[in-house]
Amino acid sequence: MIGRTLSPRGGVAPQRPAAARAARPGAAPRRGARATHVARAGWDLGRFAKTVLFFNDPSKLFSGLFSGGARGGGEAPLETLVRGPPAPPGAPDGGVVLVTGATGGVGKRVVELLLAKGRRVRAVVRDVEKARGLLASLPAAPGGVLELAPADVTQPATLRPEMLAGVRQLVSCCAVKVQPKEGDTADRAKYFQGIKFFDPEIADNSPEAVESTGMRTVLSAAAPRLGLAAGAPLLLPRPDFAARWGALDDVVMGGVSESGLTLAQGAGEGGGAALVFRGVVSTDNSGGFVSVRCRNWEPPLDLGAYQGLRIRLKGDGLRYKVTLRTDSGWDGVGYCCSFDTAAGEWQSVELPFADFFPVFRARRVRGGDAKPLDPSTVYSLQLMLSKFEYDGELNPAFAAGPFELPITEISAYLASPVTPRLVHVSSAGVTRPNRPGIDVEQEPPAVKLNDALGGLLTWKLAGEDAVRGCGVPAAVVRPCALTEEPRGMPVQIDQGDTIKGKIGRDDVAELCVALLDCPAAAGATFEIKSTVPFSQPWTADDSAAAPARDWGAVLAGSGLAAGVTGKTVGGVYSGRRPEAEVAAEAAVATVKA
Repeated sequence: MIGRTLSPRGGVAPQRPAAARAARPGAAPRRGARATHVARAGWDLGRFAKTVLFFNDPSKLFSGLFSGGARGGGEAPLETLVRGPPAPPGAPDGGVVLVTGATGGVGKRVVELLLAKGRRVRAVVRDVEKARGLLASLPAAPGGVLELAPADVTQPATLRPEMLAGVRQLVSCCAVKVQPKEGDTADRAKYFQGIKFFDPEIADNSPEAVESTGMRTVLSAAAPRLGLAAGAPLLLPRPDFAARWGALDDVVMGGVSESGLTLAQGAGEGGGAALVFRGVVSTDNSGGFVSVRCRNWEPPLDLGAYQGLRIRLKGDGLRYKVTLRTDSGWDGVGYCCSFDTAAGEWQSVELPFADFFPVFRARRVRGGDAKPLDPSTVYSLQLMLSKFEYDGELNPAFAAGPFELPITEISAYLASPVTPRLVHVSSAGVTRPNRPGIDVEQEPPAVKLNDALGGLLTWKLAGEDAVRGCGVPAAVVRPCALTEEPRGMPVQIDQGDTIKGKIGRDDVAELCVALLDCPAAAGATFEIKSTVPFSQPWTADDSAAAPARDWGAVLAGSGLAAGVTGKTVGGVYSGRRPEAEVAAEAAVATVKA
């Protein structure tokens, strides 16, 4: 249960044997030996009271101080529309997949495919009755569940917190409603066929409200649940982070040790800032521990999308422990993991959540009460140096006296390899309006009619930008004209937003589901079309003869590059080059001019 220590180059540093650690100068004495200490007698009642009041609201002190505290829950239940057989014991739980636009042409197929894989799906829908009619009869493999979440992405208040509980992936299929001006059938047959052109119009909310504002609304609510590629910062060398941390030393049991967490300029790598956990630990008065802990996060943090904690620090050769608490109580059960440090070296220590175990006052909780850590509800984090490990065993790398541990970051990190947590369905052509050198008359109708349709493609591009800028590992799919032709058409994948053609919604839905497990697509924006011409129908017979598609192999062989958008930057079309690279060149050219 000891965290992994990463070398400055990212490799795993070997752990020294306990005997070697204990034999170093200043190491903990053998059991029964006399430890060095700071001579100070008596119980400092003032410090004790200050500690208690820092971490506890006085108005709630006696109701929550020593109780287990409040837990999450109590939200209104969502409507369960489909439930498959129970998943077999030990089956992996990938969390909930949120699907927006779940009653649309692509969205309803994504829901169907996810249920067939035994996934838990939460469908965001405006029209519940329509959703029941389209989705209630879908089959589900063992473990598959479909819940309805009635909400309108253009109305932030309708995306209630319970709709996001447990969400770990998002497939965004929501799009503004477009229909033929001449009218359509009840099931939108004219629009969905996608081959014969009809003069279109926007039928409902504006493209800005749905494609841009709506996308930002969904991301604001969902991104913290999905996981950030850079990790979720829990402690950074900034005053706002430092202010919520306080000392929790052995004064609470009569000891005399003292510590604190202070922001120090110049204490970090390269002369930067660091938060320094420092003080003096003494074994007097039966004490022997120091710690710093943050005030409770309200609401608690949902770290369920992450694999563990990463700490960047300059070691001092001692062994520390981290405690996470999943209830709001001050003195309840915590989840602990110990880690070693290398004296005088900057290192990254990784503590997988799977390595944390339940502890109450330095004793392991065993038996039926020993539940594994649930990182989806984290109220507080504590960093401790103690003469004890667990169950009365001594810390093999402890020394009484002064100590100092500079820290530049504590964050939650994603599992590797990183796969897209967010798949967004956009459209080919979004970068073509007003692109230099474009002959609009040679472009698909959506490009020609962009202004007439309220800037439809312009706002779709704005929605893409929101996805790419939200920090979540994402893949943006730009299908060419969507049709109702069956799955299996041969496809072409490209970047730079130049291709034209058609693609079946069945194939796009298959692709979206496959992208959730495809590391090669994380950070990529790309277009897809069929190589079958518009004039050549793709039939059910063709589909039956098509081999099963290995989307992972298709994507891995497509040479997808992160950061390629095909946008025009500073008057320059970026093509298949990363947008940031072209922007940097444009900035240099501007300075020279």
